[in-house]
Amino acid sequence: MTRHNPLDNRLLCGALGVAGLFCVMEVAGRTGLIDPLVFPLASTVLGRATALVTDGEFLSDVASTLGAWALGLLLTVALAVPAGFLLGSLPRVESALRPILEFLRPIPSIALIPLALAVFSDRFDMKVTLIVYAATWPVLINTMYGLKDVDPLAKETLRSFGFGKSAVLWRVSLPSTAPFIATGVRLASAIALIVAISAELLGGGAQGIGSYVLESGGSADAVEYIIAAAIWAGIIGVITNGLFVLAERRIFRWHTARTEVV
Repeated sequence: MTRHNPLDNRLLCGALGVAGLFCVMEVAGRTGLIDPLVFPLASTVLGRATALVTDGEFLSDVASTLGAWALGLLLTVALAVPAGFLLGSLPRVESALRPILEFLRPIPSIALIPLALAVFSDRFDMKVTLIVYAATWPVLINTMYGLKDVDPLAKETLRSFGFGKSAVLWRVSLPSTAPFIATGVRLASAIALIVAISAELLGGGAQGIGSYVLESGGSADAVEYIIAAAIWAGIIGVITNGLFVLAERRIFRWHTARTEVV
């Protein structure tokens, strides 16, 4: 008997849902329910999105956005994971810093764009800083939560054999927390992409998907270009999230199996 993969079923359902939405939009445009002059036909938008694949200017903007996204995500992991271990391992430090964290966490990164523009003269540095700020929270919180979820019996067993704190950290705490960190990074990757494009839109800049949308706003086919660029931004988000999910399933297969059993 062939075993169906739930992930494959979700991908199929998602693809059918998107195809159905475009079909409804196409029919609505051709029957006059939606004015094609106000909102272009789905076939026109898809044609424009396909043409962007060979547009060197757009590809350069995509590369700029992904560059800021990747650098911001790497810096986030380098900062948030050690900070999460520090706060999760030292309850007194966490208690002292908790009010500051709870104050900063709800502040939208988009609201900080004017401040970032005043501080950073380079738009790329501004984007990366905002990405790090916004993406830090899911990685930090998941790291702290994962550290608290470590089996205390495993740590005590290792200590009883004479292992020190550092050995317990590397042999028990880090492997047990790694799946939670991976989930936090996956969530942070989506946030990072949203913040990167939003910063380009609101903060300006010479390159990026957001900058491409701004420049396209003055053309005769502005709506087509804007929606086509938005489609590619969504596709990039789906692809990156799918890659992270696939990596999690392969690297932490043991953790997935344990969760399914529980």
